[in-house]
Formats: sequence, structure tokens, C-alpha cells
Amino acid sequence: MNLISKQIPFFPSLIDDFINNDWNVKVPSLSSRIPAVNIKELDSQFEIELAVPGKEKNDFEIDLEDGILSISSTQEDKKLDDKEKFTRREFSYNSFRRSFSLPDSVDHTKIDANYKSGVLKVLLPKYKEAQPQPKKLIKIR
Repeated sequence: MNLISKQIPFFPSLIDDFINNDWNVKVPSLSSRIPAVNIKELDSQFEIELAVPGKEKNDFEIDLEDGILSISSTQEDKKLDDKEKFTRREFSYNSFRRSFSLPDSVDHTKIDANYKSGVLKVLLPKYKEAQPQPKKLIKIR
């Protein structure tokens, strides 16, 4: 069974394309506020990787409720000094929340996460029963 992301990126990208392409008005893309994610299924576990550079491990909150794994980060905007005048400001300090529906094969008691080099990796081990079993030969009597 595969992990299913709860985000539907089509609608925000449709709005972004409409605003950015038709009138050449540059609005921060909604997709740039939601970190990109990779999901891998291995024999023994699932791996979720989120690209979130510039953060620290204490900036994240990961919770599990009713089979939904949620990963979030809240960061306040830095106040600007009135003396600084920007001609362009693209640095962003946004919050995000990504949610994933976990399959029944995931052992909820052994979920682990680590953050290194701008990538948050969440490991979701499978129950032994859900892992592929080696081929067994049966003798005929």
C-alpha cells in the first residue's frame, strides 16, 4: 500500500500560473511555501524526505493522529528595521503543514525522524508481517 499525500497542488498552481503568466505580476508561489517531498517504499519501511533548508530540527513538529502523519513548521516573520529599504525582498520565513495518510502496514510505535543538510527524513518501519517473505520451497510427499 502506498502513502497518500493530502495536498492537492493543482488548484494553487493554476492560480499562480494565471497571475504570473497573464499579467507578469510576480506573487510568491504557493508551491514555494510548501516543501517538496520524496516518498520511497522499501521492503522494510517507507521513507519521507522533505526539502526544508535553513531550518533547525527544533523548528519542526511531527504528530500522528488517527492514521494521519502531519509534519509542520511555524516560524515568525523577522521584523525589519525601518532604516532598511529593499528594492526586492524574496527571503521567506513561512510556516507549512504537510499531512500523509499512513497505510495499516506501518508500525506507529517505531516512527523515527532526523534532520540533516536541509532534508527532514521520516522513517516509517513496516510490521514484520507486512514485509516481503523469502521464497519457501515445499516438499511433495
